[in-house]
Amino acid sequence: MTRAHSLAALVLLFSVAADADDFGKARRQLLEEADRVAGLGPYKAEWESLKSVPIPEWYLDGKLGIFIHWGLYSVPAFGNEWYPRNMYKGDTPEFRHHVATYGPQVQFGYKDFIPRFTADKYDPAAWAELFRRAGARFVVPVAEHHDGFAMYDTALSSWSAAKMGPKRDLVGDLARAVREKGIVFALSTHRAEHWWFFDQGMTFDSDVRSKRWHEFYGPAQPEKTPDGKANQPDRDHLDDWMARTVELVEKYRPQLVWFDWWIEQPAFEPYLRRFAAYYYNQGMGRGEAVAINYKNAAFPDGAAVLDVERGQLAAIRPFFWQTDTSISKNSWGYVKEQDYKTADSIVDDLVDIVSKNGALLLNIGPRPDGTIPEEEQRILLDIGRWLETNGEAVYGTRPWSVFGEGPTPVVEGSFNDTKRAEFTGEDIRFTARGETLYAIALAWPRNGRLVVRSLAKGGENAPPAVTSVDLLGSGEKPKWTWDATALIVELPAQPPGEHAFAFRIGTRP
Repeated sequence: MTRAHSLAALVLLFSVAADADDFGKARRQLLEEADRVAGLGPYKAEWESLKSVPIPEWYLDGKLGIFIHWGLYSVPAFGNEWYPRNMYKGDTPEFRHHVATYGPQVQFGYKDFIPRFTADKYDPAAWAELFRRAGARFVVPVAEHHDGFAMYDTALSSWSAAKMGPKRDLVGDLARAVREKGIVFALSTHRAEHWWFFDQGMTFDSDVRSKRWHEFYGPAQPEKTPDGKANQPDRDHLDDWMARTVELVEKYRPQLVWFDWWIEQPAFEPYLRRFAAYYYNQGMGRGEAVAINYKNAAFPDGAAVLDVERGQLAAIRPFFWQTDTSISKNSWGYVKEQDYKTADSIVDDLVDIVSKNGALLLNIGPRPDGTIPEEEQRILLDIGRWLETNGEAVYGTRPWSVFGEGPTPVVEGSFNDTKRAEFTGEDIRFTARGETLYAIALAWPRNGRLVVRSLAKGGENAPPAVTSVDLLGSGEKPKWTWDATALIVELPAQPPGEHAFAFRIGTRP
């Protein structure tokens, strides 16, 4: 260890020597406030009561949000956002890369990336303008990832961007910038998994084992019990999770709180009901329509909004839902070797999801200096240009009788967003607004015609009438015929854009 590194470690040690009593007092106050608001009603900490909470109209109408994975893991920029776990996990590329690049973990641990996380070029106003131009209606930064480093100003820990590294409330600054653009502000917390996230650092000589860093790395409990089951968190961790989440609501007033997968563990169940009652009542008291995201079966249908990670559904879901996926195939956070999706594939997925009563939360990964990679900006702006032309077929729409038609299957479930074949011009998705129907071809149809068999005259799903057909973005009025086989639309010689193509169909009798 160099002298400079040793001095940096001492400075870091002194910076976390905050009074533990202050943290404990703040925790108690937050938990008491949560219980007070939960007790006010009208919603109770009972599933039947929580199932009656309506989905906000801004959410039902907005359809597209931006997710932001930004944290210390962007400094090594290797592997993915699970670098902090995998760098302590033997026989992983991250472990070998870390030792070769930074030295043994006992000398240079994850905490030592903090001074390198500068955010010195972070411009939240520029971010917000980019998101507006991308067509996003809500923005969801990760307030705290599994690594336990808070990107906000917390009274519950010394380990935050407001006190270390950038020494700036990164979440608070973005909240103000986003709201100035008229975009809904939300946030995510992944604190639940911190119970075991650094457990591998306890298996060999690393800084995780040092008591002086326990506030950051702890609890570092085993992920599994000896019989292979999930190791349930204790009351202290659950209270800490609850207090941190309540603090985020109190300080930043997010209109959506996104939870990651591990909250479905049985130990969290009473805390989820308790938090939901507090959050829904708090939103109502402030006159703000709010929602919660969950994965798997952490909440029952109707009590919150299901989120499907990197995947989709095969049909219309009666309950509103969401896909969260990344602009990159290989990582959520910034890494030097990204495998990006195309704007075309993202637009197709957005349309497919919306047709099935869902929304898309699209993730980006900024660099440690606070800049958004140029390719990610280009993709977002490309999506935004498509929405400028075709947004009326997306925003404010609702599912039609059927979600669509066509030969390309969509595999239902998580982690399937790169497993489908490319959509064709025969793959059509439907959305509706009142008596206006939108048929969206996910590629330019072949042979100069759009054939919509779901609209066959007299068929099960046929509207009472078809009075007009327009191709959004085209100055030409298409010719069309409607018979017992299909609605057939003659196309102009050139497509009006590069991605999916939306046809506005009037159905007023």
